[in-house]
Amino acid sequence: MLSSLHLNPPLNYATLNYSSTLLPLRGCRRRTRRDGANESLVSTAHPARRYPSLSASLAPAREEEEREEALLPPHLRPESLPRHVAVIMDGNSRWAKARGVPSSAGHEAGYRTLKKMVELSCQWGIRALTVFAFSSENWTRPKMEVDFLMMLFETVLKESIGEFLREGIRICIIGDSSELPQSLQKLAKEVVDKTKNNTQIDLIVAISYSGRKEITQACQNIAQKVKDGLLEPEDITESHIEEELETNCIPEFPNPDLLIRTSGELRLSNFLLWQSAYTELFFTNTYWPDFGEADYIEALTSFQNRQRRFGQRIN
Repeated sequence: MLSSLHLNPPLNYATLNYSSTLLPLRGCRRRTRRDGANESLVSTAHPARRYPSLSASLAPAREEEEREEALLPPHLRPESLPRHVAVIMDGNSRWAKARGVPSSAGHEAGYRTLKKMVELSCQWGIRALTVFAFSSENWTRPKMEVDFLMMLFETVLKESIGEFLREGIRICIIGDSSELPQSLQKLAKEVVDKTKNNTQIDLIVAISYSGRKEITQACQNIAQKVKDGLLEPEDITESHIEEELETNCIPEFPNPDLLIRTSGELRLSNFLLWQSAYTELFFTNTYWPDFGEADYIEALTSFQNRQRRFGQRIN
């Protein structure tokens, strides 16, 4: 596995301050709600021929679409890209261990990788990105590492609010927030509220998250509705469960089309268990801090080459 790593020149971690690694996001175009309406028309075959009166009004939308396509790498097709990508960002500590540096250095490097992935997703037209930042099981890690991560989460959110607003990034934080430090809870709520009207890309961050617990809570909420006489047991459908899941914060794209896991592990690790029923899975041996543009292109290309049947027979 280590032979697959792309080792970078060592950094001086003794003097590295994590706040100095908060690089600005670049390349995200501000998206307006009008774009969604234009997309539905532009995606129709030959819109100008079918709707002559709309040709003039659609011209700016077509020009914008052409500019976005120009940003795509040659082998990626815009019509075949996943709308929602989920990532299990695994391997930060092993990346650090391989370099003989503290695990905190791995988490800092992992954050820089996430920044780059958000930028690329914006440029390439990915509409939603869900990242597994901290699981409910991660609370059992050494206190020093957990405390560092909580401080890093808080610093990132505090430093990035302005960028989220400028770049049109809507933030949604899922997981058991009651376990988080009070200051982080307050800041997370503020960021979610301030970015709720952004439309360029949805960034869902899973902190203190458990897929099993999410499903359990959804069932408890539905059971309470039955108890209160608001719902009959025989009327419960999958839609009722989905409405109670935390990923319903982005109802447009609640389920990921593609899930990427780094570091060579071949499991979901309690992440988006309900939502990933028909998600395409991509596993790579690369540790998360080394996951770069070429790796992302490889994952997206793999997705484009798959035939998604959803249980149906396609001739």
